[in-house]
Amino acid sequence: MEKLIITAALTGGEVTREQQPYLPITPAEIAEAAYACYQVGVSIVHVHARQADGTPTQDFAVYKEIKERIEEKCNVIFQPSTGGSIWHTFEERMQPLLLNPEMATFDAGTCNFGDGVFMNPPAFLEKLAKEMLARKIKPEIEVFERGMIENALRLVRAGLLQEPLHFDLVLGVPGAMPGGIENLLYLVSCLPPGSTWTVAGIGRWQLPLAVHAIAMGGHVRIGFEDNIYYQKGVLATSNAQLAERIVRIAQEVGREIATPDEAREILGIPRKRENTSA
Repeated sequence: MEKLIITAALTGGEVTREQQPYLPITPAEIAEAAYACYQVGVSIVHVHARQADGTPTQDFAVYKEIKERIEEKCNVIFQPSTGGSIWHTFEERMQPLLLNPEMATFDAGTCNFGDGVFMNPPAFLEKLAKEMLARKIKPEIEVFERGMIENALRLVRAGLLQEPLHFDLVLGVPGAMPGGIENLLYLVSCLPPGSTWTVAGIGRWQLPLAVHAIAMGGHVRIGFEDNIYYQKGVLATSNAQLAERIVRIAQEVGREIATPDEAREILGIPRKRENTSA
């Protein structure tokens, strides 16, 4: 099997300090969390920016500070969110792309999301894909429902997304596809040949889906964005604590852990570029 790529979704746009007191919020805290995860084996950090009071933001300047602070510490792949929070405008959501990150998320369709609706209409997806293609940013195709795979393939046929694709199969979001091993197996069976994939299990699904992904040859996303607990009723003390467990499990079954540069090779991302701004 390929070496295992571990992604840490450090903060997200929904979790609060009241729910998880160890949640990193400031750029310095997020960079420190990224470095701690890198030290235990994480090769990608998925980042949602926050204002000082914890409010989610897609502000270019905040993302820039986070990116620069992380780069000062390690060469982990910085993957900003273009999803933001459900109330952000499409223009706000695209601001992190101005940093020319190596990778960014690409939410491939609209779905119910908790009490709201996460809007990703076709016109926006085309605009987002064109921008990422022009900037040579590797998209991570976020899949919350089966039809989102087809949305991505339509963009491939239109020449706006380039194969091989990398998917993140997000299971367990209230309002979208439920968590469950059968749903993971089904989505993986629907992916185009040559694709790579990661699974992001929400809440209690994070660990069981990660374990199956390790055995299936996929990759794993962990972190406070998706799950704030280490075990039932016990809060995790850091994103790195969640990552360490995945490393131990992978090592027990003989799956090696990818370094950031090995992850770049698996995903078809060139070695880290010097140009980091628009």
